[in-house]
Amino acid sequence: MIVRVGAMGDVLHAMPAVSAMRRAHPDWWIGWVIEPRWMPLLCNAMPDRGMPERGGSMPLVDAVYLAQTRNWKRHPFSPQTMYDIKLLRGKLRGDHYDLCVDMQGSIRSAVIGRMAGADEFVGEANPRERPAAWLYHRSIRTGASHVIEQGCELLGTAIGETLTPARVELPLEARAEERCLPLLESANNIVLIAPGAGWGAKQWPAERYGAVAAGLAAQGYRVLVSAYSSRDALGQAVVEASHGAASIFPSNLAELIAITRRASLVIAGDTGPLHLAAALERPVVALFGPTDPARNGPYGTRSRVLRHGPERRDHRRLSDPEEGLLAITVEEVIEAAVEMLR
Repeated sequence: MIVRVGAMGDVLHAMPAVSAMRRAHPDWWIGWVIEPRWMPLLCNAMPDRGMPERGGSMPLVDAVYLAQTRNWKRHPFSPQTMYDIKLLRGKLRGDHYDLCVDMQGSIRSAVIGRMAGADEFVGEANPRERPAAWLYHRSIRTGASHVIEQGCELLGTAIGETLTPARVELPLEARAEERCLPLLESANNIVLIAPGAGWGAKQWPAERYGAVAAGLAAQGYRVLVSAYSSRDALGQAVVEASHGAASIFPSNLAELIAITRRASLVIAGDTGPLHLAAALERPVVALFGPTDPARNGPYGTRSRVLRHGPERRDHRRLSDPEEGLLAITVEEVIEAAVEMLR
């Protein structure tokens, strides 16, 4: 059993290791605990409505377990939270796992992994939240630079083998795939801009994304802006700054997967959609500021990484864009994008 409940980019970073294990052992039963909003990365059917068989709709794992951790955090002592935790614990223990690997390293993921009752529970020796290690039966030290390679070290050592990152296959969702067909008919080259970020220090300004969109549209490319809603303020700001050269593509996660599969290029910062594009082997232009691309950068795809400023890692959740990120110019991004597109 894999415990990696979120977030989007982190789930994607764990998948190449699990994919490598799956290829080495196609007969092994693999389960994954994940937050509901990230479930489309693993499966296109709700577990409580019956799991699809492993294949196009669930290519990587045999079972998906939903952990409502966001709701639990908001309402830790509510009867619904108690019920949900008890239900998840019963499902996990009922499937009698031999091995559980915490690929998140947080206290919540360690608690989930421990309550599963696997014969062995393994995690990183230096987890993201140190108390998590107290709950492991065995701790594993990793030394690789990139988080994807670290995941292979952790999972490989846990099963006693050497794993190298393997190509990730994501589920196919028919309705999401169909929604993208009209876009393909109207444009040969689609550039997808994902302007969001986990926190402000990683977010390049919307007006600059808009200027990039205008510059690429002037060269004949169709530019779409990824957003969760047509009313998304950040997406609208990019469109307005592009003077109508870009358009919003409101999408759920399954639809974002579908359109990313078809994109000629994805432009984004260190955020989930960037890592989704890398997993789908789409070309990317990545804009990095406080986070280190050697650790978190696009992996396994053609990429141009733009980063200025001191070579340091800063994961403080600051609200203002990092100085080095702001040093990246619109002209640099357009030049890198055109180079990748050609």
